Amino acid sequence: MDCTHLVLDAFERVHELLPVALAGLSAADVRWQPDPGANSIGWLVWHLARVEDDHIAGLDGSPQLWTSEGWADRFALPFPVRAVGYGQGPDDVAAFTVEDPGLLVDYYDAVHARTVATISALVEDDWGRIVDTRFDPPVTAAVRIVSVINDITQHIGQVGYVRGMLERATSRDSGWKGHA
Repeated sequence: MDCTHLVLDAFERVHELLPVALAGLSAADVRWQPDPGANSIGWLVWHLARVEDDHIAGLDGSPQLWTSEGWADRFALPFPVRAVGYGQGPDDVAAFTVEDPGLLVDYYDAVHARTVATISALVEDDWGRIVDTRFDPPVTAAVRIVSVINDITQHIGQVGYVRGMLERATSRDSGWKGHA
């Protein structure tokens, strides 16, 4: 059985949901934190896109789009250019800012397009190829892809949860129900 279509379907579900989750939100909305130290919608979307960009680039050794296509410059975040959200703390979350929430959608669109191209190009032997030897057992391409899917699906769910909290806190009902 060729699992490529199943894997691509998982990535496509997040890709379809992300712009819906951000629809109608202002820059202040995507920066809103339910309480100090909590993740904002913008931080969660940025992090899920950065993780996917970083990890999928690692499958074939291609450069991350974050740097190779100038996204780091467009976002101009006060973090090291290699930052993806791991190991960053509450001060970093609070420092996250984006003036146009559409920039998050545009970056994720680019990341998703590269993900589709990379995964579509995999042949059967690629799935078992070791892509990271820092772990025991070493990480295969298949395990790395499952890890990315796990991470991005969790974070898009968190985006929906935080959006619901934002809407309750501001007495708004956008009609968004967390699905495309």
